[in-house]
Amino acid sequence: MQRKKIDNVYPFTAIVGQEKMKEAIVLNLINPALGGVLIRGQKGTAKTTVVRAIPNLMHKLKIVEIPANATEDRVAGTINIEAALKDGEKKFEPGLLKEADGNILYVDEVNLLDDHIVDLLLDAAATGRNTVEREGISCTHASKFILIGSMNPEEGNLRPQLLDRFGMVVDVTAEEDVDKRIRIVKNRLAYEQDASVFCKRFEERQARLRTKIDRARALLPEVTMSRELLRLSAEICIAYGTDGHRADIGIVKTAKTIAAYEGRKRVKKEDISRAAQYVLPHRMHKNPLDNGQMNPEMMEQILSRKGEKRESETSGEGD
Repeated sequence: MQRKKIDNVYPFTAIVGQEKMKEAIVLNLINPALGGVLIRGQKGTAKTTVVRAIPNLMHKLKIVEIPANATEDRVAGTINIEAALKDGEKKFEPGLLKEADGNILYVDEVNLLDDHIVDLLLDAAATGRNTVEREGISCTHASKFILIGSMNPEEGNLRPQLLDRFGMVVDVTAEEDVDKRIRIVKNRLAYEQDASVFCKRFEERQARLRTKIDRARALLPEVTMSRELLRLSAEICIAYGTDGHRADIGIVKTAKTIAAYEGRKRVKKEDISRAAQYVLPHRMHKNPLDNGQMNPEMMEQILSRKGEKRESETSGEGD
């Protein structure tokens, strides 16, 4: 059953700037298999605002939040051992992972959660299932959700092992463009003066983006990627020094989702480099960082070498 939209929540399309953060969320809405997104940034950079705006953009989704003091039983659920021993019935008391099935699971200040709780969330996000075991009794249920985490790096970081399991990471900062800052202030003041009137101004934009997301979801299974671009993806991961193969898989999935978002059935080279900006920064180890970001010159060199090689092969075919 379709949920009703929530009245007067600040619209997703009214958020000024922060394009990478918004696109990362949209890509995960199109393709939940991307593995979620971690948003890192200081306070006041619209991290929470953009997440709370999702249900009004996608009416079928709701936000299930994990509180900072959440216990394992509250998150995963628990089995009533007393009832099991007394009546012989396996009585499962569901937790937030059950409630999140088919929705958005949001963890603010994820870096302050107990590592064990974060492990539970990431395991469920990766497998789409949650298993609870108590005293030799187990219960498993579906738990497919889009995981969104946010954090302020000034308050501590996630362990690299946990960070690597987020499909995407986006770093956000306060806008430095004067015109954008003015628009942010004007929008906020207009919203506070009359939220209903303000939200109506963005209804058409919301509907257009919703339609674009729905079309991309339908197109995604038809998107293909050439062997040449698969090779390019692998070369990029090697050049940036990523461990394992999560980065390779993430780039391919994200590039296909970007193509679907743009209304195409074939992945382009530009989709690969765009996907890498979300998938690689938190997985690199060989110092290709520039002020906490990917080294753009390295990416340009890889892409240009690939282009030169292709031109050489094409000219050779005509001889």
